[in-house]
Amino acid sequence: MTTKIQLCSAPLAIESQPLPGCGAVVRFDGVVRGHEDGAAIDGLHYEAYQPMAEQVMERILRELAAEHPCEQVIVLHRIGFVPSGESAIIVEIQSKHRSEAFALLTHFMSRLKQDVPIWKRNTA
Repeated sequence: MTTKIQLCSAPLAIESQPLPGCGAVVRFDGVVRGHEDGAAIDGLHYEAYQPMAEQVMERILRELAAEHPCEQVIVLHRIGFVPSGESAIIVEIQSKHRSEAFALLTHFMSRLKQDVPIWKRNTA
């Protein structure tokens, strides 16, 4: 499995083509909502310990790939201020079949929130 993991302050975009032999391309955009805990917000501010965050994401993906084999995973995560309505994270997974891609995505997002040193705070 090939991986690309990037933390950046610029708006996120992925431009990729399906790999040969891949029948599934699954993409998740985590968009900042305009409300958090019932209150209106302008956006969220993300902070990360970047080297460790990238290393932990890589480790998580390798662990998950053993059970859910996929061909390619791209993870882009914003740091700094992310306005409401913009993507804070984009994950794209390519695999031979959709079941592996959806399973890897679901488990990755759960582990990301639990294990990766990325923190968010509301901005009013």
